[in-house]
Amino acid sequence: MNKALSTTYVHIHQDLIEGCKRGERLAQNKVYKLYNRAMFNICMRMLGDEAAAEDALQESFVNAFRKIHSFEGRSTFGAWLKRIVINKCLSQINKRKLYTEPLNDNLAAHQQEEEESDSPIGQLTSETIHSAIQKLPEGCRVIFTLYLLEGYDHQEIADILGVTVSTSKSQYHRAKKLLRQHLSTQIVN
Repeated sequence: MNKALSTTYVHIHQDLIEGCKRGERLAQNKVYKLYNRAMFNICMRMLGDEAAAEDALQESFVNAFRKIHSFEGRSTFGAWLKRIVINKCLSQINKRKLYTEPLNDNLAAHQQEEEESDSPIGQLTSETIHSAIQKLPEGCRVIFTLYLLEGYDHQEIADILGVTVSTSKSQYHRAKKLLRQHLSTQIVN
């Protein structure tokens, strides 16, 4: 994107955010249309259920529009909204009593040392991989999503979920192992 086009886009984007701050429904609708698909994908990855993801998405946007006056522009609006979405998903998960299986530190260390599978991952479709992620146990799926797909580190995940760093690491490695197992059966079939 060239600089003039980029500047125009930022200006239009800022105008939409200002319109949302004034409570303008048209601006809110445009912001929703800009971000709903990406935020829904986050909800699906974290919650693994379409109905729950839709609920979390709607509640996140309602919260974002209520709190839009607190958006100060220190980050992008998308990053600010993403944090609201992730918090809403985590809140829903906590209501369902997130279960993570505690694994001992030795097992986590052993799993870290495992070599990556030599399976031909290129044969898999994104739908197959997404489906395999959704089949992970909830604790593994949430930690896998936060770490690999959303970019949080294990300390941040531990703080967010109220677990130990060791639990975050072991659940992440367990998720990778389960994914490898599931995906290797998909390649064979």
